[in-house]
Amino acid sequence: MSKEKHYRDWILRRCCAAVCACVLTLAAVVGFIVLVIYLALRPSKPSFYLQDVQLRSIDLSDPALSLNLQVTIASRNPNERVGVYYKTLDAFATYRDEPVTVPVALPAIYQGHKDASVWSPVLSGESVPVAAYAADAMRQDIAAGYVLLHVRVDGRVKWKVGSWVSGGYHLFVNCPALLAAVPAGVNTTVSLKFTHPADCTVDV
Repeated sequence: MSKEKHYRDWILRRCCAAVCACVLTLAAVVGFIVLVIYLALRPSKPSFYLQDVQLRSIDLSDPALSLNLQVTIASRNPNERVGVYYKTLDAFATYRDEPVTVPVALPAIYQGHKDASVWSPVLSGESVPVAAYAADAMRQDIAAGYVLLHVRVDGRVKWKVGSWVSGGYHLFVNCPALLAAVPAGVNTTVSLKFTHPADCTVDV
């Protein structure tokens, strides 16, 4: 009986070893296939471009700082096989890392392969609390001839390959907006004009 038991134990160990080897081989094959698909279809992050900034109004009453502006932001999907779902997007403007407008929700869209999209939200800052130094700092920048704002987009995106849709990824876009102080007329009133379109940094 002891020999039979030893033989059964040996068979059982061999079967377990064979099953484990099959499972490990299958896992390795699946992992390799997933790696190949990922490397072949790895999505490139979308590119963003700040096309225009139109300052509608500005209030620098001490210590307040109130802006009202319209921005035009373009986005392009550089991928040939991967689509992009923009699920939630909020645009706002900052000055010296201080938010100076409230976030504005941009329409959620799907961007196909190599497609481009454009948004033109109006950003308003009447109800945004800012640091006391901000208005004075902007007056100094205007006197120097230039004001640097940043238009930012914060949201979530998903990738689409065929019928498969990924989970959500955080998207953060930062676009520098350089405004030049331009005399508006003989009354020496100063306005701010967008100097040139700019590429944006994109983190996903």
